[in-house]
Amino acid sequence: KRRAQAAIVDHLTPPLTRAELYGPLLELERLIDEYYEAQSLDPRRLPLIQPQIIKLLEQEQLLADIEVSVDRTVSNRIANPDVSEVLNQLDGYLCELKEAQIRDGLHVLGQFPPGQQGIDLLASLARFPGASQEGLTQAIAADYQLGFDPLTAEFAEACGNLPSDLQVLLDKDCRLIGDAIEAIELLANQWLSQLVNGKQLSPSPGARSQACLDWIQTKLWPKLQQTPQEIQAILNGLDGRYIPSGPSGAPTRGRSDVLPTGRNFYSVDIRAIPTETAWMVGQKAADKTIERYMQEEGDYPKTLGLSVWGTSTMRTGGDDWAQALALMGVKPVWEGLSRRVVDFEILPLSVLGRPRVDVTLRISGFFRDAFPNLISLFDSAVQAVALQTDESPQENPIRARIQQDTIYWQNQGLPEAQALQRASYRIFGSKPGAYGAGLQGLIEAQNWSSEADLAQAYLNWSGYAYTGATKGHAAPEALQQRLQQLQIVLHNQDNREHDLLDSDDYYQFQGGMTAAVKTLAGQAPKTYFGDNSRPSVPKVRSLEQEIRRVYRSRVVNPKWIAGAMRHGYKGAFEMVATLDYLFAYDATTSCVADFMYEGVANSYVLEERVQDFVRQVNPWALRDMAERLLEANQRGLWGNASPELLEAIELVMLEAEGEIEAASSPV
Repeated sequence: KRRAQAAIVDHLTPPLTRAELYGPLLELERLIDEYYEAQSLDPRRLPLIQPQIIKLLEQEQLLADIEVSVDRTVSNRIANPDVSEVLNQLDGYLCELKEAQIRDGLHVLGQFPPGQQGIDLLASLARFPGASQEGLTQAIAADYQLGFDPLTAEFAEACGNLPSDLQVLLDKDCRLIGDAIEAIELLANQWLSQLVNGKQLSPSPGARSQACLDWIQTKLWPKLQQTPQEIQAILNGLDGRYIPSGPSGAPTRGRSDVLPTGRNFYSVDIRAIPTETAWMVGQKAADKTIERYMQEEGDYPKTLGLSVWGTSTMRTGGDDWAQALALMGVKPVWEGLSRRVVDFEILPLSVLGRPRVDVTLRISGFFRDAFPNLISLFDSAVQAVALQTDESPQENPIRARIQQDTIYWQNQGLPEAQALQRASYRIFGSKPGAYGAGLQGLIEAQNWSSEADLAQAYLNWSGYAYTGATKGHAAPEALQQRLQQLQIVLHNQDNREHDLLDSDDYYQFQGGMTAAVKTLAGQAPKTYFGDNSRPSVPKVRSLEQEIRRVYRSRVVNPKWIAGAMRHGYKGAFEMVATLDYLFAYDATTSCVADFMYEGVANSYVLEERVQDFVRQVNPWALRDMAERLLEANQRGLWGNASPELLEAIELVMLEAEGEIEAASSPV
């Protein structure tokens, strides 16, 4: 589009659905419900239920997923009188997993998902408020006077009795807000199914719910019915005909204006980034990041590394860029009615209420090409913050570090002006005209022997500095200087239409930066994953927590696997890609637990029904998954695999290789 004035025909997001619970997680939820019931009705049953809960917690290694403030063994936690606190948090976490959004298969060009898939996707699009209407679940909560916003409430908080219309949809008592949210989601889904199928709405909606349902029926649903125009638009384009234009963005983030699809989408006015809305999100995300670090380390962070992509910048209006500015204590200045960014304001420490954070950015190649104005803005902000002479080194680590590094580079023989310039670099990326972070080729070809090899590839591909005055020039020494001082490596995700195991870019950028910091500094930084999919309440999790969350909600979820299996060869490829990205994240960050490899092996390779499916539609995928699992064990990433399990995986790989060879032999 940028280089050849091409037309891009957009398409609908893949069908999304609630993850729900399955297998051991479903059994654990049942046991927790039974525990609370016994606690109030028959305490004599508690000693019988507790061992079962302990066994499942140990088997599924679930306590590491939640943050609890007690330092005891699992058994002591459960036997201790404060067991309700642990189980309450665990119950809330299960509610969160249940309501997580995952893909239910892939989008088929020109087709709106049929049946329940379509209802679930409609619910995902109607959940978030837009410019002129509130979200459906918000309206339901308001009509039933529940006293909380289902999009911002904490799942683990206590909840009172539900109105009968909602309680009848639950097959258990409502203890937590997470339970109430489940009931709200079920009612929303029921109403949407009735609406789409032309049936009378039951129970009768309240005023706010009815207004939202009217909007869905008259505005949103008709737009989705135009999905078949995606193919016609492609045919028109190939025929040299006009394709109507439309805005870009994430429809699951309240952007229903991007619908219908099948249009030649345009992006944003780069002069208006970050938008004022993005600034609000960025401020909240910055505060959450600092709060998380302080809880863990007891002090303010001084340095942070953040990867910024052009696609997410276009979708959000600059959330990541705004967060980087907010961390430094710099606020954009917008002009009049145009609301274009024309300057920036350095916030006084008295207003900021904390020290500034020294932020280093690793930008994508697309961002570099599309947003040169933002590079100039950020570089100017760094220079301006470094001139705040009335701030101490503790309050302004940016100024302190630039002064120290300037002296260092002078001692290395650089003139003062050049030393100051090198010490001030804070934006790095790949070589002009190049894209990516350099790790994908090594991972795919298995052409690496240690984490240091992956770190070196990241450094080789990222060592170009960008400022407002230059187009990018090699500065590997400056990049190394920045990375070895980082305390936090952060990556953000702006929507839940995908996750960090859906693309190699996540591990290349965040994993690559983490591996480089570990190699240069000799110790691992804090690796955080920012979830900005709900802009009003951004969350910051550790990378390990996020991977566990994605693993449990999607990776081994039978619901996701069944969705992938609907797509034959491509569905099998999605399984391979998920395992590859899990492996690569482990190789670069060591944030993947052994039980995840075992879970993937049992769910993708050794489960008879799935194995037969993959063997039939894509035997190369079966071979590659088995080979990757064996590689994880050989490299020490999957350390506790049983010999019997490895032998079974190797047998599957050999059988798949035999089938591939037989199929490719001439008749």
